[in-house]
Amino acid sequence: MKDLHMNRSTCISTIALALSLPAVAHAQEDQDTIVVTAQRANQSEVTNGGSAGVLGDKAAEDLPFTIRTYNESLILNQQPLTLGEVLENDATIRTTYGFGNAAEQFVVRGFTLFGDDVGVNGLYGVGPRQLVAPQLYGSVQVLNGASAFLNGAAPGGTGLGGNVNLQLKRAGSRDFVRVTGSAQENARFGGAVDVSRRFGENREWGVRLNGAYSDGETSIDREGRRTAVVGAAIDYSSGPFKAALDLAFQEVRVDGLRPKVTIAAGAIPAVPEADANYAQDFTYSELRDVFGTIDLEYAVADNATIYAKAGARDGSEEGIYGGITVDDAVTGAATGSALFVPATTNNEAVEAGLRVKLGQAITHEFNFGGNANWQVFRTAYDFLPGYGTNLYDTPQVARPDSTGFIGGDLDNPNPTARTTLFSAFASDTVGLWNDRILVTGGLRLQNIRQRNINYDGTPADFYDRDAVTPVAGLVVKPAEQLSLYANRIEALQAGPIVPFDTANPLPNAGQALAPRKSVQYEVGGKLGLGGMFLTLGAYRIERPGEGLLEDGTYGYRGEQRNEGLEFTASGEVAAGLRLIGGAALSDAEYDDGTKVTGVPEYTANADVEWDPAFLRGATLTARVIHTGPQWVDAANTLELETWTRFDLGARYVFAAGETPVTVRLSVDNVANERYWASAFDAFSSALLQGTPRTFKASISADF
Repeated sequence: MKDLHMNRSTCISTIALALSLPAVAHAQEDQDTIVVTAQRANQSEVTNGGSAGVLGDKAAEDLPFTIRTYNESLILNQQPLTLGEVLENDATIRTTYGFGNAAEQFVVRGFTLFGDDVGVNGLYGVGPRQLVAPQLYGSVQVLNGASAFLNGAAPGGTGLGGNVNLQLKRAGSRDFVRVTGSAQENARFGGAVDVSRRFGENREWGVRLNGAYSDGETSIDREGRRTAVVGAAIDYSSGPFKAALDLAFQEVRVDGLRPKVTIAAGAIPAVPEADANYAQDFTYSELRDVFGTIDLEYAVADNATIYAKAGARDGSEEGIYGGITVDDAVTGAATGSALFVPATTNNEAVEAGLRVKLGQAITHEFNFGGNANWQVFRTAYDFLPGYGTNLYDTPQVARPDSTGFIGGDLDNPNPTARTTLFSAFASDTVGLWNDRILVTGGLRLQNIRQRNINYDGTPADFYDRDAVTPVAGLVVKPAEQLSLYANRIEALQAGPIVPFDTANPLPNAGQALAPRKSVQYEVGGKLGLGGMFLTLGAYRIERPGEGLLEDGTYGYRGEQRNEGLEFTASGEVAAGLRLIGGAALSDAEYDDGTKVTGVPEYTANADVEWDPAFLRGATLTARVIHTGPQWVDAANTLELETWTRFDLGARYVFAAGETPVTVRLSVDNVANERYWASAFDAFSSALLQGTPRTFKASISADF
């Protein structure tokens, strides 16, 4: 009987196990599906093409320009503090800083792009102007070359070599609630919540809410950063009508920002320790921005769409900006400088137009419309006395009292510049042989009005200039996945506002220069090769140069000519192996034969992601950033050496029940190399030190 009972129990257990195996297998299969789906959604990718301004959303092969878009997953995976860290993935762009304050500027084709001229949802002047926190954005789009016809003149007068457009996060096809915790060296911690939902019978309504906060010391000694962002978007899409409202808030504070290093000794000093900080503890930058846009679009027919968009921004900033000028390159003996600057900006922008496509054998795509931009810039300054310091052994000093060299009302700054830009545009893209040949011709009538105001409120210069700027573009598709292109484009640019330079105070700081005109020529090709997309382009840009004048002011001088080659590659090299890479050659010089400072002779990037088949849910990443030599001084007697940085990382996706969880670990500058990253500076021979080794970690759960 005992044996019978045991056999019966064994039989029952065996049957129960056999019955449970399909359920276990099914559960495992469900978890595998969750992991694979989440891993694919987490891929850092580049989309070739994007929003081409007045021409609308276009694939790369249909454009006589080069446009690529970095996706939201790349931003989430790499955990960047600023927009500049996102653009480190692009071989055609290098990032530097402003003049003592926490203000990123970007070098594209040898020309500067200020944060003032970074677009948001296709509009200029409505986004943060100094530092941009990437957590608010669903994509970062890069356009190489002049974009004055596509987007109108940039109100800050920069962006001639290329531009960046940011798309605020909106609800996509997938609903989720994402919670993220993060940590970075030395002791910076943060958290984020991101909610995306679609509603309605046909899911025509979308809502996206996201917020992030982080605070603590960065990998640079004594440099602290606090960032808080909140974004909200609601969109509607049903039938011929689409609408979207985006609102955002950003607040950033940087304490003890490691400044650029000005050279007065006629020699390049040795690079300090990678994490060294030669800032004073009393220096800081505090930035606050509230901004938003509204987009409306209506398809009046299958081949005709009218659209309108508007945006506005209210920004305020203040800080004690610090600088250091090295007097002895051997010992590091230096003079410190500082000034207090409050500033506010109020900007508005609008654009409206009509797109119509007609014909069959020969097609015409017409674009008509106009845009306008209004900006008011208010500021004042208080230069503080200089003090002795040292690049390699920096003593901390008490905040100096004012020298009395004050401009404007520090408590309530007066307007120092009012800029108004109007333009009207018309273009026709003719398509031949089933759009195998696309010929674009267009005109934009641009008007720029700049009113400069002295710090005491009295009127200064007034500029009112208009010009018709033509554009011509050609696309030829001789074979499947091969597109050849060429363009010629002119631009009328607003004159840039002369920044405050802590090392060399300028008599006309805060004033806007007169508008100026430029021209660009470009030819190139684009090729789809398996899962890869390749581009190659050659360009020449001509415009009036700028720099220090004999009277000590900053203004236009001579002519500047920039030429170069650019190559980019992105996509899937093989199953589970992806690449974002490229290289660029640059030659930028003035008409007297001297080279433009801070423009590397060559740059190259390679960003690789690998999903190893032997470890489900894992992705390994590696990135190399290489920058060639660049001139430091206007006389071209000092030159920075090349530098190379290596980054490594990994992420792992697993399923906690039905919830995908992603863990990310990365190390930037693995070798902790010390290097001068950039010498780009309009006013003096100044160097920006590269980022030290930085450990990053985060964990996200999607519910």
